[in-house]
Amino acid sequence: MSNGNGGPGGPVIIAKGLSKKFDEEYAVREVSLEIYPGQIFGFIGPSGCGKTSTVRLLTGYYSPTEGEAHVFGQSSIKLKDKERRRIGYMPQLFALYPDLTVWENLNFSASLYGMGLFRGRRLKKILDFVDLNEDRRKLTSQISGGMQRRLSLAAAMVHEPDILFLDEPTAGIDPILRKKFWDYFQELRNQGRTLFVTTQYVSEAAYCDRIGVMVEGSLLCVDTPEGLRKKAYGGDIVDITTEENQQLDLNYFHQLSELPFLKGRPKLIDENKVRVLVEEASTAIPTLIEFTNSKNIVVKSIEEYAPPFEDVFVHLVKKEEETS
Repeated sequence: MSNGNGGPGGPVIIAKGLSKKFDEEYAVREVSLEIYPGQIFGFIGPSGCGKTSTVRLLTGYYSPTEGEAHVFGQSSIKLKDKERRRIGYMPQLFALYPDLTVWENLNFSASLYGMGLFRGRRLKKILDFVDLNEDRRKLTSQISGGMQRRLSLAAAMVHEPDILFLDEPTAGIDPILRKKFWDYFQELRNQGRTLFVTTQYVSEAAYCDRIGVMVEGSLLCVDTPEGLRKKAYGGDIVDITTEENQQLDLNYFHQLSELPFLKGRPKLIDENKVRVLVEEASTAIPTLIEFTNSKNIVVKSIEEYAPPFEDVFVHLVKKEEETS
């Protein structure tokens, strides 16, 4: 593991055995992870599993009961003002002032981060980014919930931080705006920012570079989206779809099952589609094409199947329960 100095190429966020107890209950238990610059790290799990508590530990809002957290190579509970100005934080609940306008709230947030008086151009740019510039004179109490979420995001990034902690940024907003938020996040990532995004929407894992799966206060695993799928199912999934007039018989299944690179038995999805588990889809598909050709099977398609992340999450939790 890196020494956590936050230098070029090294992790900018590190947790080692990070735990937090409230009374006698663990909200977070032995979380260890490393996050590198220019990544979207998705922290995924159901409500109440410890995601927000982990964010508060990483940002220094909570002191750990056990373990430690480092941001930019510094202990999160000892961060100096210089390091704190490199961090943006969007809380789960709306925390701005309802009696101030959109512009006044953003201007106030900028002043808290020590931005200079001549910041009008930056404020306009960030409001353009979240599509709120035309609403800048409206009282915050008079804008929609989705607009309030966009304003919270603008306030978190107005000072151009290197790291953004976004706690449930897409909670309670419609699917169209959720997709727009992820477009924002990916644009920020492309600018070189590091984003730590918590969400209970498991499908949002597809937008992330790496994902941590959180269950009941413990970090189940950390991997890429593709790595999580493989971890959940034990390999890659390939669908073989035949033409409608070419129904699959039992003899075909028996011969398919004997292929050495298959893991487990083929699964019939419908009368023209069979699903198989393999180690690597990219190497298995050419062999499957040769096999179907040799059996005179008229194939419509042979392609990798990517299960939805809701199913991946369920499989990962089940596997953990079976091994614990």
